[in-house]
Amino acid sequence: MLNSLIIFGAKYLIFVIAAMALVYFLRQPRAKQKELVIFSLITLPLIYLVSLIVGWLYYNPRPFVVGSFTPLVPHKDSNGFPSDHTLASAAMAVVIWRSNRRLGLFLLALAVLVGISRVLAGVHHPVDIVASFIIAIVVGWLSHRFIFDKVQALFIKK
Repeated sequence: MLNSLIIFGAKYLIFVIAAMALVYFLRQPRAKQKELVIFSLITLPLIYLVSLIVGWLYYNPRPFVVGSFTPLVPHKDSNGFPSDHTLASAAMAVVIWRSNRRLGLFLLALAVLVGISRVLAGVHHPVDIVASFIIAIVVGWLSHRFIFDKVQALFIKK
């Protein structure tokens, strides 16, 4: 039973987060949808780019490679730093948080569960998870603080 919950969190909870974000998006008025799309188009590629850069700079073999055990979820023997599943989950939460703090925090809590599940499944170290959260939150904040308002002014009339 516990293994099934870990596997669900490690492999499928990300889809629950994406579905909740999509439902939230679809229920918003057109102007709010435009803001979410613009913020996403700025923030998500930047988060991904930063994760690629830090992944190139730091290699962290996966726990099942170092510990010579079989993980709960099958995975390639590749760099585990940072965790892509956790990064994507946290990135979706950050995008929603900008518009709806309560839902964003809830999605962030679910992203924490994704990260914990990935560690318990044996495919990531805690540092991989923490790095994913730092990247998503810092890049999300920076893009909101320094880029979004300038770009939004070009595309959305208030």
